[in-house]
Amino acid sequence: MKIKVNTPLVELDGDEMTRIIWQMIKDNLIYPFLDVDLKYFDLHVSNRDKTHDSVTIDSALAIREFGVGVKCATITPDTERVKEYSLTKAWPSPNGTIRTILDGTVFRKPITISNIPPAVRSWKKPILIGRHAYGDIYKCSELVVPEAGKVELVYTTESGKEVRKLVHEFDSPGMVMGYHNSSASIKHFANSCITLAISEKIDIWFSAKDTISKIYHGTFRKIFEEQVQLRQKEIDKAGVTYKYFLIDDAVAQLMKHEGGMMLALMNYDGDVLSDLVASGFGSLGLMTSVLVSPDNKYEYEAAHGTVKRHYYQHLKGEVTSTNSIASIFAWSGALYKRGELDNTEEVCKFAEHLEASVIKTVEQGYMTKDLVSITTHSNPKTLNTEEFVKKVAELL
Repeated sequence: MKIKVNTPLVELDGDEMTRIIWQMIKDNLIYPFLDVDLKYFDLHVSNRDKTHDSVTIDSALAIREFGVGVKCATITPDTERVKEYSLTKAWPSPNGTIRTILDGTVFRKPITISNIPPAVRSWKKPILIGRHAYGDIYKCSELVVPEAGKVELVYTTESGKEVRKLVHEFDSPGMVMGYHNSSASIKHFANSCITLAISEKIDIWFSAKDTISKIYHGTFRKIFEEQVQLRQKEIDKAGVTYKYFLIDDAVAQLMKHEGGMMLALMNYDGDVLSDLVASGFGSLGLMTSVLVSPDNKYEYEAAHGTVKRHYYQHLKGEVTSTNSIASIFAWSGALYKRGELDNTEEVCKFAEHLEASVIKTVEQGYMTKDLVSITTHSNPKTLNTEEFVKKVAELL
């Protein structure tokens, strides 16, 4: 008898090789074991183009309605991709659109396996990345400056009063970029980080560059620390500490630390350092990602991209050995949260067994090509993409 998932799970399908893996996961690890209603949204780049990206908005609204979503990796099209897929325009990042609608914070955490040692020798415990997923460079306005001239920031109040500040007086061509943030979003980010740190009982390291950006970064730090102060009793009771580091100091300290902390980071820093931490713990294929909204809505996904190179090998009929672990953990994470919210222990246990089966598969020496080169297993066996998923299914 299949395990019943009481509330629908929102499924966001994606692109390229991860889309192929996504179907393998459903066919081998989800459908045979679970009776689940999947509210399906196809975020393939061509379908986003066909629907003028309304499918992305609809998927985010569905997550808001049902509470939990699981997302496959997707393409954010650049000029090359627009041509490749004959798109009408370079649509924005679907992740960015969903993050904005849910006003969420992205948390990324490495998947640790005993025979896949970290590349950084000092790292002994997982390092959790809390990324403020709003504004900054991801919602910026850009302008090419074609000739000499003056660029200003102009703020117009509701009453019509103007405040101007010189950005730069150009004496030759160049470019300019402006970006923003909101106090409310920073407060939500800070509280999401605090709540998760208390739950996980891990220290918080918040980092910015307020010595250089005294207003933008300085205000960000001020708002974050105000939220810490408001919840200081909870933080102390949990045995959690809060520390502020300049971002360059945080990176330097990180390389010598044993881990076991949360790095709370601004949007771009979180994007970059999450990849560094993932690679440092073995592979981008070993990194979980969850978007958490202030009203406790959740979207789980892998932290890596669509694996374009393997997809084109797949289209040629060539056998690939693509790491599916992070995509599997997206499903297990979403299912565990769904079971937790529904108070269905058997769904939570299934999610735990699914993750344990993945870990055990690798620890027994069965893994994809990317892990073979870094494992400490004495006699690893390289499996192709489909073989690995089926090996996990055997153990499950």
